[in-house]
Amino acid sequence: MASEKEWLEKEEILMPPQVKVDTPLRMVETAFLASTGSLIWFISFYFPAFAPILRLFFPIPIALVYLRRGKRAAWMAAVVSGLLLSVLMGPIRSLQFVMPFAFMGVLLGATWNRRVHWIVSISLGALLGTFGVFFRLWFISLLTDEDLWIYLINQVTSIIEWFFLRLGILSSPSLLYIQLGAIIFVILNNLLYLFLVHVGAWLLLDRLGNPIPRPPHWVQVLLDYD
Repeated sequence: MASEKEWLEKEEILMPPQVKVDTPLRMVETAFLASTGSLIWFISFYFPAFAPILRLFFPIPIALVYLRRGKRAAWMAAVVSGLLLSVLMGPIRSLQFVMPFAFMGVLLGATWNRRVHWIVSISLGALLGTFGVFFRLWFISLLTDEDLWIYLINQVTSIIEWFFLRLGILSSPSLLYIQLGAIIFVILNNLLYLFLVHVGAWLLLDRLGNPIPRPPHWVQVLLDYD
């Protein structure tokens, strides 16, 4: 009995109470938030009517892991969410979530944890999102043996021709301008998306006790939020 008591006392010294409590809590939170991110993607895919709203929350659960539990836990959440979606939906759909949304969650968590300005975090997130769009275009084109870039070019061509018609310009846009317009369109779309993600995270995470950096003053005035 004495030796057992001495062994237990040594264990208490080697493993402080805080470590013993925090370790399972860290694992449970990481697993829960990883599954939350996967579930949001899963629901948005099978219920497209909710996709425009749910899409704003794709990276937020993993970013919340970073804010609460640090970088290592955030990367674990990104990997776990990818593995879970791979089981539920297959590796192709899983990869479309991981790149860019799981990685974006880690990136946003890192920038929010360092309290950087919204301009920096939105710009970095938009760059990653733009890369993710072209990655998915390449990846799906490779799988389907169809060039989806041409589909995007056709959509942008229609938009540019509509603008030319409104402005009274009779000439057709050149291929170079159309390709530049497609790239600019993707970048602007990602900038708008990241701005809305920041607004959603700002309103949500404040209430969860993990606030992100304050937005520009005009955003607070626009939303009438203190």
